[in-house]
Amino acid sequence: MEQKWEQMKDGLQLCERCGLCRTRIQAVWGVGNPKSQVLLIGEAPGRMEDEQGEPFVGRSGQLLDKMLAVVDLDRRKNIYITNIVKCRPPENRDPAPEEVAACLDYLREQVRILSPKIIVCLGRVSATRLIDPEFRVTKEHGRWVEKDGVQMMGTFHPAALLRNPGSKPAALEDLLGLREKIRQLCPEVYEL
Repeated sequence: MEQKWEQMKDGLQLCERCGLCRTRIQAVWGVGNPKSQVLLIGEAPGRMEDEQGEPFVGRSGQLLDKMLAVVDLDRRKNIYITNIVKCRPPENRDPAPEEVAACLDYLREQVRILSPKIIVCLGRVSATRLIDPEFRVTKEHGRWVEKDGVQMMGTFHPAALLRNPGSKPAALEDLLGLREKIRQLCPEVYEL
């Protein structure tokens, strides 16, 4: 597993499947504990992520880390975080459908290797691609669905919470629900 993981991670830096390869500094694979059974999936790297090579490292990442800490989750310890699209779209725009399609094989392989019991979609782009094309974060956040034996939930993207702080209590409720789901399905996550 580790060899395949590292080969894919290294190969991603050479990827030219879409035009984002021409404007990126580096592709962003993910961060966290690959032994965790909890996977968080965002939409695409931003400027700081492109520079540092890690997802969610800017202001939204700082907020995400603080919120995760409330439910005893930590990107360095017991979860794994990645994005659907591995390269930064210019001006931090939403990834185009063809860019999402170009990266899906990478994400599928990450999911296959990680074999999570729980996937949390951070934001609309991730949730509409992975849960339901009609998913509405403001109406359906925190709702659990099962797909191929994996429990999935969509919640607010941390960048959206920075723009609309009034949604923070709802996002925190979603994370409390995540903690309960972890305790039900994979309590060993809290022992990592």
